[in-house]
Amino acid sequence: MIEARQINEHAGRIARDGYTLVEDLVDAAFADALRVDIERLEHDLAIEPAQNLFEGARTRRIYNLLARGKLYEQAVEHEPLLAIVERVLDRGFLVSTVSSIAIEPGETPQPLHADDQLLPLPKPHQPLTSTVMLAVTDFTEENGGTRVIPGSHTRDSGPDLSVGSDTTATVMKRGSALIYNGSLWHGGGANRSSSRRIGLAIGYCVGWMRQQENQQLGIPREIAKGFSPRLRKLAGYGIYKGLYGHIDKTSPVDLLDETGPRVVIGVLR
Repeated sequence: MIEARQINEHAGRIARDGYTLVEDLVDAAFADALRVDIERLEHDLAIEPAQNLFEGARTRRIYNLLARGKLYEQAVEHEPLLAIVERVLDRGFLVSTVSSIAIEPGETPQPLHADDQLLPLPKPHQPLTSTVMLAVTDFTEENGGTRVIPGSHTRDSGPDLSVGSDTTATVMKRGSALIYNGSLWHGGGANRSSSRRIGLAIGYCVGWMRQQENQQLGIPREIAKGFSPRLRKLAGYGIYKGLYGHIDKTSPVDLLDETGPRVVIGVLR
């Protein structure tokens, strides 16, 4: 369990450097279970590389994983992880996207980018997104460990894809995690090894922002009904600051449960 002191230290590193590494965020057995299930889904869904510059020519990605099983639910609402992300984004944040990224041998470096670079806001700005890259397999410099530019989250522009930059490779063993501010410049590395590098990417965003994946439509209602109360709120079945997201002054969770409307005090004040 991560102590409060450690949470403060991780949050401080994210504020200063744009990222932090959390060793052994989950145990190796959980990481191995994720790997087995991701490989099963790749087979069952016939996942192939997207064959474009950003997603990669030799990288397999599966999206909308919250609709795919309990393992991903457990990862998204892992309490120590949420405690760190809350320090970055503040209370009421949402899960924005959950995907697997398997970089195959021979893949070239992904272009440097920032997860929030499409948002039409002046930079630098307050943290709006935070991403957790959970190492499902070991991350090394040789197998494509995520590359970052420390401190780049404070720059006043996004990365220029035509210009090369010096980067630092993320090296961590399976079960560990890279947690970063969405303004940090980063990208998947080249895989010069003979093995796959698999990560589970969990993106979170502030509670008033549109989620990258449409969680309410992408996740079948019968699956969302089985979510824990915390995960329901993370997926968007709640109200932000007593106002945003309401339906006729009631919470969307009432429609999910089909319990009938319960008036939410404080809405439309």
